[in-house]
Amino acid sequence: MNLSKHAERRVYQESVRLLESSFPRLDSLPRRVLGALLARTVGNAHLFVRENLHERAGNRPDAFLINANGIFALIITEERVREQTARTVFRYAEERCAGIADQRGRVVPVSAIHRVIVGPGTGAGRTARAAGPHWSLPETDLARLFRREDAHLTRRQVGVVARQAGDLLSGYARLAVDPPEARPETAGLLDAASLAENEVEAAQARPFDSWLTFLHPHQHAIVARDYNGPARISGPAGTGKTVVVLHRLRRLARNSTGPLLFTTFVRNLPTVHAASFRRLAPEVAERVEFLHLHAWLRRFLQSRGRAVRVSTRGINTAFARAWTVHRASLRELEPSIDYWRAEVDRVIKGRGLTTFEEYLHAPRRGRKLRLDARHKELVWELYETYQTKLAERDLHDYNDMIQLGDVELRREPLAQGYAAIAVDEVQDITLTGLRLLRRLAGDGPNRLLLVGDGQQQVYPGGWRLSDAGIPVQGRGEVVRVNYRNRRGVLDFARGLDATNEVDDLDGGPGVVLGQVEAINGGGECRSWSGPAAELPAALLDQIATMPAPLGQTALIVFHHRDLVRCRKLLHEAGIATLPLEDYTGAPDDRLKIGTVHRAKGLEFRAVLVVQFDGGDRPSSAAREESTELRNRQRLVAATRARDFVWWGSVCERTAGTAG
Repeated sequence: MNLSKHAERRVYQESVRLLESSFPRLDSLPRRVLGALLARTVGNAHLFVRENLHERAGNRPDAFLINANGIFALIITEERVREQTARTVFRYAEERCAGIADQRGRVVPVSAIHRVIVGPGTGAGRTARAAGPHWSLPETDLARLFRREDAHLTRRQVGVVARQAGDLLSGYARLAVDPPEARPETAGLLDAASLAENEVEAAQARPFDSWLTFLHPHQHAIVARDYNGPARISGPAGTGKTVVVLHRLRRLARNSTGPLLFTTFVRNLPTVHAASFRRLAPEVAERVEFLHLHAWLRRFLQSRGRAVRVSTRGINTAFARAWTVHRASLRELEPSIDYWRAEVDRVIKGRGLTTFEEYLHAPRRGRKLRLDARHKELVWELYETYQTKLAERDLHDYNDMIQLGDVELRREPLAQGYAAIAVDEVQDITLTGLRLLRRLAGDGPNRLLLVGDGQQQVYPGGWRLSDAGIPVQGRGEVVRVNYRNRRGVLDFARGLDATNEVDDLDGGPGVVLGQVEAINGGGECRSWSGPAAELPAALLDQIATMPAPLGQTALIVFHHRDLVRCRKLLHEAGIATLPLEDYTGAPDDRLKIGTVHRAKGLEFRAVLVVQFDGGDRPSSAAREESTELRNRQRLVAATRARDFVWWGSVCERTAGTAG
């Protein structure tokens, strides 16, 4: 709440008087700290103070603070707190708050309770810092607990939590000061309309991420569970798989030593989730590395003195020249260069095949075009020519990076291994990538967690976890409640005819989007179709009437060439855009734009999808595979939206609009 300087002084004075009357024997540090916190309860905050605060209590927090930023358990002391003592105190806090739930039945998991030790604010430049599994916070930095950019609970949710905390926190006194009567200098700053306006502004700047404090009971159970080996979480889009991962990482970081790793095949995704994790778990954020797989490999190989030269343009040129040599022998089977590029990348190199004999007998899971021995011989010759073209330019491709990293890890494991590794969007990682991650994680409980959904696979090919030597029997979880998409958006996505049968990443039956439980009502979808010449007017008309800010909207296409066309269109219209590969999750006013491959794992209030018909036409033999892949990509694009989808289909043969 905004108060004038005069009003702030009066509120603080009232807070001190209330503390002195309720706790007459308080030492100076808790009196100062609690006085400063109590003054903040004039806004949307609640303070619970241990009734026997003047006595030492080795197993209970001194206070609980509940505000829009979450639930904080506080130890207030001038002395150094032993690690075991801190763990005991904070375990008590987590157990007492375990019964708190919101109006939708979601619960507060132990991983959502912020652990804070507040000490004196003496010493130049003293600021908040991570100290083991908790924050060490000087009294001069208490404002950190109220930072507006960290708010993620609504006023109603804060009230729900505080009411239940009042029943659960026996032995604690609830203290609050009333707002001062409005004087001329404070008029307009304390009324309900002003408070509502502040909350609306906060919601527009950043959607309320209530998952930072609340989880569905099934999600909470997965977060709290211990696994005696590699584990797997699968489930359709929007079911909160990544949320579970982030809470598990916080829990594991609190209860272990050493670094932790979050990785994925999607280049821009780790940066976005790193920002979310810093909000969820600032006390252990520095312990968890967020890197996409090839970035981790590049850093690792450089640390070992292994030169790796990867150039996307050079790789594309090398394969194009190899295709020129072998096109005549393969195009009768399938004319598309992309099909054979995927065969080399995802089957031969992606499975780590090094001899023709291995390729001859290797499974080609997910590939519909049947190849006999002669056909495979032709493909192998294409692969060998491609390798020669890379070597001529002293280049490696991304599969080579994985192979080199695996060889180096076998030669010499990491000096300090990871306490835990979480792999998101695992369905798009190659088999060799999975094997490397299995080696990197090593053996032991809770060391490797794999998260994905076969229905959201956007690259060709496939595997089973057992192919990589990763046993998950008895350690598989399936989540099936959709928390992201409103019902209208979810129904639209369900109608996109994506693969309606998937496995659980290891051959067992999985759950598809059509089987999930929807809990969010509302949502709107609009569609348009027409020739390319009419796209600019249709798209710009929709942008002009968007139901969500452009900064919380993404435009998604399916090919890079289409991305170039749309970016040019938007630039000529004066609309500011941000490429999805550069998106970090930070709020701004620019329209996000990128291919479906860069949109994976992200979510926005609104999504504009532009689909250009035409392009490469696969032969009948490969058409089924191409259709399945495109339908999965369409499902991924639609399910990025929380509230609204506009779907534009561009076809030169079609005129007019629909929907």
